Amino acid sequence: MAPRTVDVPALVESARAGSPRAVARLISLVEDAHPALREVMAALAPHTGNAHIIGITGSPGVGKSTSTNALVAAYRKRGKRVGILAVDPSSPFSGGALLGDRVRMQDHALDPDVYIRSMASRGHLGGLSWTTPQALRVLDAAGCDVVLVETVGVGQSEVEIAGLADTTIVLLAPGMGDGIQAAKAGILEIGDVFVVNKADREGADATVRDIRHMISLGDRTEPGLWRPPVVKTVAAQGQGVDEVMESIDKHWSWMEAGGTLRERRVRRAGDEIEAIAIKALRERMGDLRQGQGVEELASEVVDGRTDPYAAADRVVDALA
Repeated sequence: MAPRTVDVPALVESARAGSPRAVARLISLVEDAHPALREVMAALAPHTGNAHIIGITGSPGVGKSTSTNALVAAYRKRGKRVGILAVDPSSPFSGGALLGDRVRMQDHALDPDVYIRSMASRGHLGGLSWTTPQALRVLDAAGCDVVLVETVGVGQSEVEIAGLADTTIVLLAPGMGDGIQAAKAGILEIGDVFVVNKADREGADATVRDIRHMISLGDRTEPGLWRPPVVKTVAAQGQGVDEVMESIDKHWSWMEAGGTLRERRVRRAGDEIEAIAIKALRERMGDLRQGQGVEELASEVVDGRTDPYAAADRVVDALA
C-alpha cells in the first residue's frame, strides 16, 4: 500500500503550535521511515537545539518510571514543557511497544504541556530504538523545554543513552548489585548523576558508599572534570527529588561553562549522521545482493579467484 501524502509544512506548524496530534503524527513518520521524513527533518532543523535532553537508565525494577514521573512533576512546577520518550521492549507479536511505562505516568496523562510517547526498542541492543534521535528532534522542535528519555534497562551493551543525552541519570537500588557490578555493566562511565532509589530499604547507605568509592577510583577526580553526585531518593513518595533536580541543574551549568554541552551535541549529531549513512548503505547492499553482485563475488572467494578484502573493495567501489 502506498504511503499517505503528508502536508509537511502544515504538520510542522501545528506541532510547533503545541498540537499533540501533530507531534504524534511526526513521530509516527519517523518510526515508519516515511518517504517524507527527509522533508520533515529539514523543516524541523531550524527549531531544534533548545531542549535539555535527560537520559534515565538502570536495571529493571529500580524505579525508572516512578522516578521519571517524579521529575516530570518537578519540572511542571517550574512551568517547563516536558516531553517523555519511554523506550519499551518490543512486543514479540506486534513488534510495537508494550506500553508498560504509561501505566505509571497517569498523573500527567491529561496535562497539555506533557507529551508521553512509548517507542519500541525493536530488538536494538543499546536499549534505544535507532529512530530515537529523530523522535527527540521532533519533541525539541515542538517546544519541549526538557525531554526525558527512559530506556529499556541497562546492561553491558546497553549504554547508548550516554551518547544521546545531555545529562544521563543512572538509577540503582539497594540489594540489586554493588559498585563492582555497576562497573562491570559499564554504567559508572556513563552516569552524570547517580540516584539510589528506594533508599528507605536496608542497604541504601552501603550502596551509596560503594558507588562513591568506585567513582573515586576513576579519572573523574581530576580538576575541571565533572564528578557525578550520588543522591538518595524514595521516588514513590517524592523524597530526594529536589536534590536530583539540583544535581541536574549543576551539571547543565558545568556543561555550558566549559563548552562540554556543544561538544556532546556535535558528537551526538555525528553519531546520528553515521547511523543514517550506514542504514542507507545497508539498503544499497540489499539491492546489490538482489542483483547477485555479492553472491558472484562470494563464489569467487570460495573458488580462490579473489580474497575477501579485494571483494569488499569492489563492493565499496560499486556503492560509491
